[in-house]
Amino acid sequence: MKLGLKLLHERGRKGSFWCSYISNLPETYTVPIFFPGEDIKNLQYAPLLHQVNKRCRFLLDFERLLKNELEKVGLDDRPFGGQDVDASSLGWAMSAVSSRAFRLYGDERPDGTHFDAPMLLPLVDMCNHSFNPNAKILQEQEPNNKNILVKVIAAEQIKQDDELVLNYGCLNNDLFLLDYGFVIPSNPYNCIELKYDAALLDAASIIAGVSAPNFSSPSSWQQQILHHLNLGGEKSDLKVRIGGSEIVEGRLLAALRVLLSTDKEAVEKLDLDTLKSLPSEAPLGIPTEVAALRTVIALCAIALEHFPSKITEDETILKKNISITTELAVRYRIQKKFVIIDAMRDLTRRVKQLSSKESIAVQ
Repeated sequence: MKLGLKLLHERGRKGSFWCSYISNLPETYTVPIFFPGEDIKNLQYAPLLHQVNKRCRFLLDFERLLKNELEKVGLDDRPFGGQDVDASSLGWAMSAVSSRAFRLYGDERPDGTHFDAPMLLPLVDMCNHSFNPNAKILQEQEPNNKNILVKVIAAEQIKQDDELVLNYGCLNNDLFLLDYGFVIPSNPYNCIELKYDAALLDAASIIAGVSAPNFSSPSSWQQQILHHLNLGGEKSDLKVRIGGSEIVEGRLLAALRVLLSTDKEAVEKLDLDTLKSLPSEAPLGIPTEVAALRTVIALCAIALEHFPSKITEDETILKKNISITTELAVRYRIQKKFVIIDAMRDLTRRVKQLSSKESIAVQ
C-alpha cells in the first residue's frame, strides 16, 4: 500500500516526472475487488471469497484511517494534490501496484540477505506472463553506489516481433486473479484449499468405505505425529491443499497414512519426509495406502459438491454474451473444478495400480 500511496501522490502532483507513465495506466482493473457483487458470488470458492472480502474491508478501514490523518494536515500540505482519496482510488492504486510492480532486492539486512523492494518499472511492466518465459529481469548494483540498474535480458533466442514474456511466479489462480486480474488455463500450480477437520475426514471415510478410522479420536502416538505435522495443537496450520505439483499436500497424506495405520512400530520407523511423499509407494502397506488415497478421493468429491454449478453449466454460460468479470469468475471456478477432477483421476489410477499389485501378491 505504501507504493500505492506514492502512486496517488504522483498522480495528484502537478508536473510530476511520472505523469506520462501514470496517464497510460489502465483506468480500471479486472481484479475481484472491483467485481459486481453478483460476480463475486460467481467465483463459488470460499477461500477466494474470504480474500476478496478481506481486501475490501482493508480498503474501507484504510480510507477511514487516511481521512482521519488528513484532517490533521492543512489543505496546502496534503500529499495528493487536493484530490479526495477514497476506497475506490485506494483500490485503483493497490491494483495498479499488485498487477505491475516487481519485487526486487532492497536494502541489505545484517545477515547479508536483502529486504524485498516493490518497484514499478515503466515499459518492463508491459511484459506479460508465461511459465516458459523468453526473458528475465536482471538487477545490478555497483559497490558503494545506491543506484540500481534494472534491465530485461533474453533468456533464450527471441525472434523478431515475438512477444517478450516474464514469469510472474509459480502462483495458483487465486493469486493471479486477485493481483493481476486474469486466470491461467491448466495452471500446473493451481490447487484447492481444505480445512483439516476430523468431522470432514469422518464424512470422507464413510464415502470411501474406509472402516474404523481414528480421525476423531487419534491415539496418543498418532497425536504426537500430527503435532509434528503442524496439524495438532493450538498454533497448528489446518489449511491443506489438493492439486498443484504435489497432487496431495504431504502433511495431509502423512496424517491419513498415520491415522489409518494400526502398526505403531512401522510408522515410527519412517521419517516425516517418507510419510509425506506421494512417490513413496505404500510405505505402510498397500491396504493403508489404498484407504488413504480413497479418503482423499472422497474429500475431492465433497469439495466438488460444494460448487453450486456443474462444468457443463459453466461452459454454457461462457457461450452467452456476458461481461468480462462474469467470464473471469466462471473461468476461474471451472479451473478449480478441473483441479479436483484431475486429482481424483490421478489418485484413482494409483489406487487401481496398488489394488492390482495386492491381487497379484495374494495369488
